[in-house]
Amino acid sequence: MLAAALLATAAVSSVQAQSVRIGLRAGANYSNLAGNIKNEDTYNNKVGFMGGVMLNVPIIADGFLSLQPEVLYSQKGFENKPTEYTSILGTQKREGSVNYNYIDVPVLLKVKAAGLVFEAGPQYSYLLNANNQTKTTTTPTIGNPTVSEAENKTDVNGLNRNELGYLAGVGYEAENGLSLNLRYTGAFSDFVKSDNSTYFNGDLKNARHSAFQLSLGYLIPSK
Repeated sequence: MLAAALLATAAVSSVQAQSVRIGLRAGANYSNLAGNIKNEDTYNNKVGFMGGVMLNVPIIADGFLSLQPEVLYSQKGFENKPTEYTSILGTQKREGSVNYNYIDVPVLLKVKAAGLVFEAGPQYSYLLNANNQTKTTTTPTIGNPTVSEAENKTDVNGLNRNELGYLAGVGYEAENGLSLNLRYTGAFSDFVKSDNSTYFNGDLKNARHSAFQLSLGYLIPSK
């Protein structure tokens, strides 16, 4: 991130100030989890909102190569597929969704050629809050089924709030600054703290966030 900031400073000094453009981005995340996940079949993809602002700083005057940091609000998480699985308590079934709301700050190196865009770079993410709407039905070997809802639905004390990851994507950008982008973003680290073995019965102890993003962007023309 420090290297990206230094590169941005160098880029600003190498081009005229009026070449720097600000813009907006909005779209959707199609997110799930990656990593070594227990009972993986019970965790499904979830759709969430993403959007924010961006700054495009040309490195080469004709716009072929530029640096583009962004600040995005990003909803990640998963859906609990109502699939039965076996635990020490008997047969269990989870339903509902879990939302993790992040501020993502990617710093992208962007190549634009004849309207085609290729971009990639590191990303820092900060977890703002979470909302666990999971309902679990337990059917013991002996006795009647019981239904329980997630306790402490918004508690994030057992989660890592700071995350380092990456982003890469392709897209098309018109001359007026309007663009359509398809991206993939992932994390290098687990989002559940290593000493937290009770979150989702330990299923997500080695889980990382993963999402495909489809978004529209608009870079405001410079004067």
